[in-house]
Amino acid sequence: MNKKIKFKNVLTLKKVLEQAEKNGYAVGSFSPRYIPMIRPVLRAAQKTKSPIIVQISQKEMDIYEIKPFEFAAEFYRVLEEEAITVPVVLHLDHTKELSVIKEAIAAGFTSVMIDASDKPLLENMKITKEVVEYAHSKGVSVEAELGKIGSTDLVETDTDEELYTDPKEAMLFVNETKCDALAVSIGTAHGVYQVQQPKLDFKRLRAIRELTPVHLVLHGGSGVPSEMIQKAIHIPCGGISKVNIATDLEVALLEALGRKKRMTNSECKALSKEQLALAQTAVEQIVIDKITNFLGSKARSSELF
Repeated sequence: MNKKIKFKNVLTLKKVLEQAEKNGYAVGSFSPRYIPMIRPVLRAAQKTKSPIIVQISQKEMDIYEIKPFEFAAEFYRVLEEEAITVPVVLHLDHTKELSVIKEAIAAGFTSVMIDASDKPLLENMKITKEVVEYAHSKGVSVEAELGKIGSTDLVETDTDEELYTDPKEAMLFVNETKCDALAVSIGTAHGVYQVQQPKLDFKRLRAIRELTPVHLVLHGGSGVPSEMIQKAIHIPCGGISKVNIATDLEVALLEALGRKKRMTNSECKALSKEQLALAQTAVEQIVIDKITNFLGSKARSSELF
């Protein structure tokens, strides 16, 4: 059964971001990391009538011991059980291997990200173009990355090195690869900001927008002040239209449980009913807050149907 036909509200990333960019808001791409946390993310979207992206990266799958088919199966099960009607995207975040991308697409992901940003420009373009050609043939959107987005905990990336996106290279990259969305490095980082605080390079973002027509993505959205997010969204001619948020969800979950150390997915599934309810409530509240106060996507779901 084609899951995208069964669930009319499961859309591609391109479809969702077209409306976000057009109407001046961003869609949150939330990483539950633990499979039981998919439910509160989707519940928050339904309660706020917001489009939403549910994602997991290759490295997160390795760390939390999750398979693409397992993640997708729970996503589609919750959609049905919770009667979710808002527009949703199932997105594979930072991934470096075509085999994993193919597995995710076969499982029902409607969007994938190829991250070859650690390669030289020409090699990054070659790899990305190959993924775009494959994914587009399956009706799936592709996000790519140019520049290097730093990290503070190395869950999503392998290095804390940051290399800002060059606007002229972005133009060449997008024109050559035909990717649907581009993650740009303009001053955010994956993980929790501890010493260095986010300082977005809006001049660089405006230059990228002027030279490229593609939808722009901001990774490392956790911990970035609302006013910075709003300014990035409202760049003339369309700024950031997708913001990745992962760490804030996990921090809220662990705090609700009185834990400091992250779990495996199996450990999370083994929580008592009471503990699971506490964790899910904390995650749901964070997602509602981000939708309402950061992204501007509340009550926007009707624009996609």
